[in-house]
Amino acid sequence: MSLMAGPWARGRAAIERLPREARDTLFLLTVIGGIVALQVARLPGWTSALTAAVLVWRGWLAWKARPLPRWPWRVALTVLAVALTVMTHRTLLGPDAGVTLIVVLLALKTLELRARRDAYVVFFLAFFTLLTPLLSSQSLATALGTLLAVWGLLTALVLAHLPLGRPPVWQAARTAGAQALAGAPVMALLFALFPRLPPLWGIPTDTTIGRSGLSGQMQVGDVARLALDERVALRVAFPDGVPPREALYFRGPVLRVFDGRRWRPLHGPDAATDVPPALVREDAALHAAPAAPAWRYQITLEPTLRPWLPTLEWTPASPRLVAGAAAGIAPQSTPDGQWWLPRPVTDVLRYEGVAQPPQRLGTDAARLALQVDRELPPGYNPRTLAWAQALRREVGDASPRALMEAVLRHLRDGGYRYTLEPGVYGRDTADEFWFDRRAGFCEHIASAFVIALRAMDIPARVVTGYQGGERNPVDGLWTVRHSDAHAWAEVWLPGEGWVRVDPTAWVSPDRTVSGERLAPPPGPVAAALVRVDPRLLASVRALWDAANQRWNDWILDYGPTRQLDLLRRLGLTAAGWQDAARALGVALAVLATVGVLALAWRWPRRDPWQRWLARAARTWARAGVIYAPPLTPRRLLAAIAASG
Repeated sequence: MSLMAGPWARGRAAIERLPREARDTLFLLTVIGGIVALQVARLPGWTSALTAAVLVWRGWLAWKARPLPRWPWRVALTVLAVALTVMTHRTLLGPDAGVTLIVVLLALKTLELRARRDAYVVFFLAFFTLLTPLLSSQSLATALGTLLAVWGLLTALVLAHLPLGRPPVWQAARTAGAQALAGAPVMALLFALFPRLPPLWGIPTDTTIGRSGLSGQMQVGDVARLALDERVALRVAFPDGVPPREALYFRGPVLRVFDGRRWRPLHGPDAATDVPPALVREDAALHAAPAAPAWRYQITLEPTLRPWLPTLEWTPASPRLVAGAAAGIAPQSTPDGQWWLPRPVTDVLRYEGVAQPPQRLGTDAARLALQVDRELPPGYNPRTLAWAQALRREVGDASPRALMEAVLRHLRDGGYRYTLEPGVYGRDTADEFWFDRRAGFCEHIASAFVIALRAMDIPARVVTGYQGGERNPVDGLWTVRHSDAHAWAEVWLPGEGWVRVDPTAWVSPDRTVSGERLAPPPGPVAAALVRVDPRLLASVRALWDAANQRWNDWILDYGPTRQLDLLRRLGLTAAGWQDAARALGVALAVLATVGVLALAWRWPRRDPWQRWLARAARTWARAGVIYAPPLTPRRLLAAIAASG
C-alpha cells in the first residue's frame, strides 16, 4: 500500500499544480480514450494506434503548455487517415469505414482545441462517436461502458460551463450525475413507449467482418480456435427438467460434402454448389416420425452473424421465434435436420423448441440419396483408405455396425489424444491423425473417423454444433459457451437409419460425459488469477451471466409485442405502433404541462433581499424619489440624497 501511495500522491499533486485549462483538457482526453476503447475490437489496428498516438501527443502538449500543431500537421494526418481508411475498407461508405473515420477525426479534432467553440464541437462529436459501439453490440458490458462514458462527457461539459475559478472535477461529476438522474424518467418513458418499428428496430451489420461461433463450413483448425473463446454462445432454459448431459447436443450445420480439406453442407445457405444434381436427392424417410421422450427448451442465442439456429437434437418441428428482431420469421429446415433463417442473426434472438430423440430415422433412405455420404475426393489420404480396406478384410464379412465399432475400438486403444494444440495439419489430414500425430481436437477426430467409414463404403457425415455446457446456479439456466463448440459424426446403418456417434467420447470420455473442457496455457492475467479461489471466480462469472440474461430479458427483448402487452396491462387500447405513439405523445404532453406549472410556481419567488429593496423603492416613490433603473441599493440611496 505504501509503495503505491507515493507515486499516486505525487501524480495527484502534479495534476493539481496544472493550470485549469490543462487539467480540463487532460480529463476530456481521458474520456475520449475510454470511448475509443469501447470499440477497439472492431477497429483496425492502425486506427487504435494512430488514435492513441494523437491523444497522447495532445495530452503532452497540454501538460507542457506547448503550442498546438499548425495546420499542415492536421491536414497531413487527416489525409493519412482517409487514405488508410480507403486501403483498409476499399470505401469511405458503410458502417465499418464510417466508424473508423469518425474515431480518427475525433482524435484529430483535439489538436485544434483552442476556444470554447472547439470544445463544444469535440463534445458533440464525442457524443456521436459514442453511438457507434451500439452498432455492433448492445450487450450489458457495452451499455455500462457507454453509460460511464456519457457521465464523463457530461462532466467535461459542466466544467466547460464553469469558466471561472477552479471547480473540482468531482463537483462537476456530481452535477452531471444529478442532471442525468433527473432525465432518467424521461429516458425510461421514451424506452417504454417509443414505437418499435420492426424495419427500423435493429441495425444491419456488415457480414464481411470476422465472425465468432460456428461457421457453415469446417476446415481442420477452425473449431479448435473456437475452444479458446469463453464468451457465451447461447443460454438454455428447460421448463420440464434438464436432459442427461450426454444428450446435450445442439445441432448446427451438417457437413456432407468433402473436397479433401474442407467439409461443406449439402443443403442450406452455405450449401455446396458443385455437387451433381443426382446426388442431391433426398428420401422422405430421412424425416421419419420421432418418438418420445420429449424435452421442451428455450434458447437465448447471442448474435452470431450467421443464419444457423442451433437446436437440441432432434427437433423435428420448427422452432418458434419469440423475441428479437427476427421474431415472427419462420425458420427453414433442411432434409438433414438443420434449422436456419433467411438472414443472419445480428441481435439477441430467443426461440422455443421441442426435442424428440428418434428411435428410427431414415431407415428407408435409398442408396442414391446416401451416395453423397460415401463420396471421397480422389488422391487424398491414401494411407487411411488402404488401412480401412485392410480393416474391412480383417473383420471379414461383417455388418456396417461391426466395422464402425472396430474403428471406434482402434480409436480407444490406439493411443490417440484429445488436445487443444495438435499443430498445423498438412494436405492429408486423416493420414496425419491416424498414423503420425495421433492427437487432435474434436474436428480432427470426427473428420478422420468419417473418412475411414466412407473408405469402407459406409455412409457417414460430420455434424457441428455445441455439446454440453454448465448450469448457472444463480438463475438455473444452462450456459453454453463458444468453447463448447463441438463436431461429431452421424453414421447410416441398415435397419437403424442415421445414428449419432461421437468419436471424441472414445478418445476423451470426460469431454462429453462430465463436460470437461480443454484450457489453453495460462497467460499473465490467468496466471495471476490462479491464486484466487476458483469458487469465487465461478460465482462472479455466474452472477455476470445471470445479469446478462436479465439484461436480455428486460431490455434487448423489449420489442413490439412486449410494448403492446405493457399498454394493455395499463388499460389502454393497443393494436399497433400507432397506439404506442399516441400514448407517448400524451405522456410527453403531461410531463410538459407539469414542467410549465412547476416553473410558473417558482417564477414569482425571488430573493428576500430583492423583495425588500423593491418594497423600499415603492415607498420612496410615493414620497417623490425618482431613481434611474436598474434598481440597486446604491442608485436608490443616491436618488434619496438628491431629493433633499
